[in-house]
Amino acid sequence: MRILVVNAGSSSLKLSVVVQPGDELAGAEELDRGADATRHAGGDDDLDAALGRLGAASVDAVGYRVVHGGEHHDPSVADDALVAEIERLDVLAPLHNAVAAAAIRDLRARLPGVPHVACFDTAFHATLPREARTYALPAEWIERFEIRRYGFHGLSVRWATERAGVLLGRDPSDLQLVVAHLGSGASVTAVRDGASVATSMGMTPLEGLVMGTRSGSIDPGIALHLLRHGIGLEELSEGISHGGGLAALSGGIAGMRELESAATAGDDRARLAIEVFVARAAAEIAAAATALDRLDALVFTGGIGARSASVRGAICRRLGALGVPVPADAGGGEDRLVADGTPAVALVTAREEVVIARDVARLVTNRPN
Repeated sequence: MRILVVNAGSSSLKLSVVVQPGDELAGAEELDRGADATRHAGGDDDLDAALGRLGAASVDAVGYRVVHGGEHHDPSVADDALVAEIERLDVLAPLHNAVAAAAIRDLRARLPGVPHVACFDTAFHATLPREARTYALPAEWIERFEIRRYGFHGLSVRWATERAGVLLGRDPSDLQLVVAHLGSGASVTAVRDGASVATSMGMTPLEGLVMGTRSGSIDPGIALHLLRHGIGLEELSEGISHGGGLAALSGGIAGMRELESAATAGDDRARLAIEVFVARAAAEIAAAATALDRLDALVFTGGIGARSASVRGAICRRLGALGVPVPADAGGGEDRLVADGTPAVALVTAREEVVIARDVARLVTNRPN
């Protein structure tokens, strides 16, 4: 079964063809959508060309990464009703759900003869215990507005957990891990015995770490202060989602590779952006570890986590109190342990497309005719 996997992220559109069973990657394309994919105004020529190179006309099914699934936990056929629900949840994931819904509508029109399946980043975090998912807000608000911690990057964390088991030679269901997915979007998840028990992102993908254009967690009083002083709701939303993060700290640079180059060249704002990113990531990793009985490994994944040895090293240096070693192993590349011991430090390349392809194949194979 040849499955086209569509990952409409906050900064890129990733297209992969995965053959199931076997997880064979038959082709991959990545279309740059800038620091903020919701601002992409390009035409369809690059997408048409990418689909042509992948032989998308001959796939058996299409699977999509959808960031916010609300209460949807299982992979589901992406019919009109589900796409409408994905769009409704865009208010909770403004950098992601709208572009995912648009991708689904576009690809359904281009490839009408095959099943289209949505897989949700929030699903992995359905196991969060109540103390981890509950906000200390008035009960009326929580019930009326369905407020709770959902968590994100679940597809990536599932893969990282599986790969950590392989690297450590242990069953993932017997491991206690902290997985740091560091990229233009970034989060930290505590995984106990294969299940999510704590995560840094919340009801929306804005909470937690500093990200490419997202502020991450801020004092709620800052938002109140800005509103009282004439900053409108839309302007506030814009600043937190699109105008914050690494880009705000550095004066416009959102990518870690570019930040590292600028910092090396003496750019103090770029250096500050990296330092803030590292400090927040280390703090969230330490917090996540409190949900575990022990820490078997710290797993780095995502574009920054898998590629930036300097960021990994800087984060680990801040975690000495937890016994985390500083990796001597540099660079990216293949999945591996970059520091041995207890805890170990692992590097895992994110492969959401494999997790999605497996889920799609399982659903399509078991679907009633």
